[in-house]
Amino acid sequence: MAKLPQQKDFYLCKKISAMQEPFDIEIGPINYSVFPEGNDSYTIFKEGKEYIQIQKDTSSIWLKMDYKTELPIFEEDEEVNAIGQAIENYVPEPEDEEEDGL
Repeated sequence: MAKLPQQKDFYLCKKISAMQEPFDIEIGPINYSVFPEGNDSYTIFKEGKEYIQIQKDTSSIWLKMDYKTELPIFEEDEEVNAIGQAIENYVPEPEDEEEDGL
């Protein structure tokens, strides 16, 4: 007889499956890769190199995170806000059904 997963295990599986996959955005001529970390936090790669970590503060304000302390830096940054706006506007492409059959 198969053992049913404990509720904690089920919650963990559900939480992992709900996490968003990395995706790319473009702002002007610059390509950014976005890696969701959870809790409205993202690691951003710029032109293929790790660049910054950002976190959503309010509906229109995004904060850059300090790498050493992992605390938010409370100063307005136009590039960080533009990246955050692009993240909010990102619509995932539908998965190709052919990939599922392979």
